[in-house]
Formats: sequence, C-alpha cells, structure tokens
Amino acid sequence: MIQYIVEITDEALADMEQLYNYIAFSLLSPENAIGQYNRIADAILKLDMLPERFRIMDSEPEHSKGIRQMLVDNYSVFYVIQGEKVTVTDVLYSASDIDKRLKG
Repeated sequence: MIQYIVEITDEALADMEQLYNYIAFSLLSPENAIGQYNRIADAILKLDMLPERFRIMDSEPEHSKGIRQMLVDNYSVFYVIQGEKVTVTDVLYSASDIDKRLKG
C-alpha cells in the first residue's frame, strides 16, 4: 500500500487559522476552537493512506482538476492527488458558498 506525502498549502493553513480565530474569539470558545482545529488537522494527516476514499467533486472546474472533498464535522477539506503526493488546497465552512469561495 502506498503511503502518500501530505502537503498543506499556505491558503489552507490560512483557512484553518481563520476558522480557529472565529471560534476562539468571535464565538468566545477557545477550547472548542482548538478541538475543531485538531480534528481537521488529524483528518488531513490521515490522507497519507488511501486518499482516494473520497471522490472527485462533480462540479466543474473542480472535477476536471481532480479536486476531492473530505468532510470533517461542519468543514470541507479540498485536496488533489498528484502521483504520491496529496495537496490540501482549501479548508472551508461547509455552510458557506463553497463554489464561490473555491473560484475566488
């Protein structure tokens, strides 16, 4: 079985920092913020094994680019597989306008 290298883009790290800050400071719940952050980070790290278990998105142009979506609680992690590397591109709140944010 192949073990993939998992890379997180600066954009995805910024998304995670933004979600942490929102929960910790806007919702005044730092314990929940770190818990959510850690659940997402743990799920991302587990993409080193069988990242194909999440399917490629149906919408375009995401489908043509091979972008996959993994749900973690109320958040969506978007990534692509290139050879033996998984690149996480975005981490977005699932209730937001994902199509608009992915294209922006």
